[in-house]
Amino acid sequence: MYNDSPLINNETNHSFEMIVEGQRAFINYRHIGDTYLLIHTEVPEALRNRGIAKILVEKTFEYLGKNHLKMRPYCAYVQAYLKNNPDWKRLIDK
Repeated sequence: MYNDSPLINNETNHSFEMIVEGQRAFINYRHIGDTYLLIHTEVPEALRNRGIAKILVEKTFEYLGKNHLKMRPYCAYVQAYLKNNPDWKRLIDK
C-alpha cells in the first residue's frame, strides 16, 4: 500500500521524502560529492507503526544504488535497518 508512494529527493530541504496520507515522512541528509550523510529519519506520529520508515529507507537505498551514490548512516534507524539487511552495506562509503 505505502510502496506506491514515490520517493522525492527534496534538494531544497536536504531530505528524501514520501508523502503518505497527506503527511511528510523523511530522511534528512547532507551530501558531500557522491556521498549522502543520512542524519535523521522521521515519520509523523499518526503514521507510525505501519512500516513506513522501513519503506522510506528501502526506497532511499534503491535511489542511491541506482544513481551510483554512497552513504554514511548517522541515523540510528538507518543503522538498525542495516544490521538486519546487511546486503545494503555495499552502499556505505568507507
